[in-house]
Amino acid sequence: MNTIFRKSMLSVAGLAFAGGVFAGPIAAHAATPADGKPVAAAVQQSAPKPQGDQSRITLNDEQTANVKAIIAATKKAGLPERAAVISIATSLQESKLENLGHLGDMNDHDSLGLFQQRPSSGWGTPEQITNPEYSTTAFLKGLKQVDGWQDMPLTQAAQTVQVSAYPDAYAQWEQQATDLVGQHWNS
Repeated sequence: MNTIFRKSMLSVAGLAFAGGVFAGPIAAHAATPADGKPVAAAVQQSAPKPQGDQSRITLNDEQTANVKAIIAATKKAGLPERAAVISIATSLQESKLENLGHLGDMNDHDSLGLFQQRPSSGWGTPEQITNPEYSTTAFLKGLKQVDGWQDMPLTQAAQTVQVSAYPDAYAQWEQQATDLVGQHWNS
């Protein structure tokens, strides 16, 4: 890591610490009512705001079943809703949530399944990659290897796993993926 970058990062960290030192006591006093009894403050963690223009498609029964399969595999892997959002947005970009078989001349190399994973790149056999649970689990395994994926922009997390020629394309599906996870996570 070069010296300038390291010094910049240390400066940012110092400012964040100083802001916490000064804002912490202020925030604590602001939450104490006049009668002196503490008040429980609700802290709501919000999902990151989707980046850029958003796209949306109407899903058929097969696509909805694939959404549910992605969510089930995410839960089985013990990962949070954010992982399902990233997975569904990735699949929306790669296949429009359709489990693609070999497309002949229209195929992107040997890409298959919901995530257009390639047997020649080590994602699995064609039979495995076209299994929604397997392909989602393979995608999630790659996602878990990305340091800080939970907090980075969706498109950056997806791109780090997928290594697409269109790295920013995943962002356009974040809102629909978020809505789908909200709709199906507890069903």
